[in-house]
Amino acid sequence: MLDAYVITILTLMAIWSIVALGLNVISGFAGQFNLGIGIYMGTGAYTTAMLTTAAGFSFWQAVPCAVAMSALMGLVTGLPALRVREDSLAVLSIGFVFVFESLLIYLPYFGGPLGISRVPRVSIGGEPVSNQTYMLITFAALLLTIGVTLYLRRSWMGLAWESVRENELAANVIGIYPARFKLYAFMIGGAIAGFGGVFYAHFIRYVTPYDFGFLPSVYVLVMVVFGGLGTVRGAVFGACFLTLLPELFRFVQDYRNLIFGMTLVILMLYEPRGLLGDGSFVWRNLRSLYLRCAAIFSNGRTHAAN
Repeated sequence: MLDAYVITILTLMAIWSIVALGLNVISGFAGQFNLGIGIYMGTGAYTTAMLTTAAGFSFWQAVPCAVAMSALMGLVTGLPALRVREDSLAVLSIGFVFVFESLLIYLPYFGGPLGISRVPRVSIGGEPVSNQTYMLITFAALLLTIGVTLYLRRSWMGLAWESVRENELAANVIGIYPARFKLYAFMIGGAIAGFGGVFYAHFIRYVTPYDFGFLPSVYVLVMVVFGGLGTVRGAVFGACFLTLLPELFRFVQDYRNLIFGMTLVILMLYEPRGLLGDGSFVWRNLRSLYLRCAAIFSNGRTHAAN
């Protein structure tokens, strides 16, 4: 049995990794600089919280509804975003975050500033699962999300997103409609982030508007950029590392934020592509080490066969 503290950290790593992969689809694959990922995570979290506490839905019934609502929110926020680009898109997404947070605070239907409490535990066969089992379910969800995003990156849609990210005009000339694929990115990325929000709600068992505001959205963006924007490995590594890093420096509580911030500043100055981004120093050396090991292993097998 794992310690409860370790289970909590590992579960949060998996949850934030799922949300980071959602942002990576929007900002990494499609190149749409979005600072509003908290909207989609919050939509998923609030949808499952409302369905399971007020409508009698189980976790398993609420998941597809929450993911669908998050995809719809991606469509709603993506349509206005088609009219702006780059810096203006970032400002627009920040505005969406504050509108979303205000709606959750001032509309009593969403629980107001106190949010929604008593979100039920996940049950299997009518029995609530343990925290360790829930951690395993969350990691299974993360593996599913990784598989989906890897497939998307290598599919025709991934190629279209890359074309739009690099040059919208050239993409349009060869028959790729940027507006359509931007909306696809917002919807799919929103659905993935909402999927992570579902697991967050049932793990914390209490959601408030402040959990999905501007600062959490920036936090997720930092994860993706830190690990390597546009790469699945980078999004997962960034989310896991930056979830764990504050805990590692808990022994210097007063200076934890200073160390955390300086780590990010140094990395961005000397490795702007992210720690595991394509072409980064660390990734080049890891690939080189892997190729050398593979060559040694291959030669060893050849000699053994002879």
